[in-house]
Amino acid sequence: MAYKDVTPPQGEKITITAGRLSVPNNPVIPFIRGDGTGPDIWAASVRVLDAAVEKAYGGKRKISWFEVFAGEESFKRFNNWLPDDTVEAFKEYTVGIKGPLTTPVGGGIRSLNVALRQMLDLYVCLRPVQWFLGVPSPVKRPDLVNMVIFRENTEDIYAGIEFASGSPESQKVLDFIAKEFPKSFEKIRFGTKPKAESFWKAVGAKDFPCDVQVGVGIKPISYSGSVRLIHSAISYAITNKRKSVTIVHKGNIMKFTEGAFRDWGYKVAKEFFGAVEVDGGPWCKIPEGKPGAGIVIKDSIADITLQQVLTRPTDFDVIATLNLNGDYLSDALAAQVGGIGIAPGGNINYITGHAIFEATHGTAPKYANKDVVNPGSVVLSGEMMLRYMGWAEAADSVLKGLNGAIGAKRVTYDFARQMEGATEIKCSAFGDAVIAHM
Repeated sequence: MAYKDVTPPQGEKITITAGRLSVPNNPVIPFIRGDGTGPDIWAASVRVLDAAVEKAYGGKRKISWFEVFAGEESFKRFNNWLPDDTVEAFKEYTVGIKGPLTTPVGGGIRSLNVALRQMLDLYVCLRPVQWFLGVPSPVKRPDLVNMVIFRENTEDIYAGIEFASGSPESQKVLDFIAKEFPKSFEKIRFGTKPKAESFWKAVGAKDFPCDVQVGVGIKPISYSGSVRLIHSAISYAITNKRKSVTIVHKGNIMKFTEGAFRDWGYKVAKEFFGAVEVDGGPWCKIPEGKPGAGIVIKDSIADITLQQVLTRPTDFDVIATLNLNGDYLSDALAAQVGGIGIAPGGNINYITGHAIFEATHGTAPKYANKDVVNPGSVVLSGEMMLRYMGWAEAADSVLKGLNGAIGAKRVTYDFARQMEGATEIKCSAFGDAVIAHM
């Protein structure tokens, strides 16, 4: 691949053959530092990851880091929020990692994170949620939280198919629904000018909009997209010897989108994994003699799930859910184990092997270049990346170092202010502490 503005380092490509990653001893890994606090976080995190690889393999393996650009830094350099070089690098080298990115204001790309996921078809957003001893938490038993969320990454309302109120596009959609599905159109409360005017008159407004003001969005949920997400979740549960997979949905209301997702989930469990119904169904269980024997596949309504992950966290293990539900659920769970500042994430296509691991928090620009923020999200995303590459020994070193650093109570301000007897240290010093405890 010929790049316009960046130059790859010496090293080899990660490839995938017959569904399995082939990782050389000196893989090239593209990375984006990120905006705001991104450079501070990355500086600490990359030292931790390099130290973990050195600790585990004694120089026999080493990552060749390949810097690419997106976000504000990219716009400053190239007048482009997401250059083709960056997308091509992630395509060519298969596995990469990134810090937090600014979402452009106004037109153009609605979200750089979403754009990368869609361009590379990274259909799984993988969010493990676990508590580290000593991390401050708002709940009594954060140690009971140990879940892995498989969030569908490419469909649902995050597909971005929506039209602004009052626009010609929105009116076309409204006109189509009124003509082809008149009963459904009746449910659009203010979809006609007389209905809209009646509201403004009823509240005594002297002036009111002359045009219909209805924003319209489309929520696509496909069979194929659901199958690959749920298949990945059940496969993960089998490989990692988990006890259950819960399909989280709002199918009691959105029957033909989220309800279909639930039904397709049970179909996947039966047809691909030989699961059989328990007590008349719909819950299923993989029977003896099959890989993953004993794993239960069940479902839960999204709003009840948000309650029960607080009150009955041990009921949940692997969760498979749609895009919006997964967004809410992963952040709510992160709060139970220390906050989004230490929550890792990975965006993965298990078919092509492509994966981008990332910080799950924002850019926090007011703390930029102050060397104060917690690098935990990128450190743990790097741990996920190493484990995905099959470098489990290095991943284990990262976890050992992080546990040791937190246990020693030498932590960044976000933890220090909530931990009794803690010493507040800078972002870079926390990276040093993690390395020292490997």
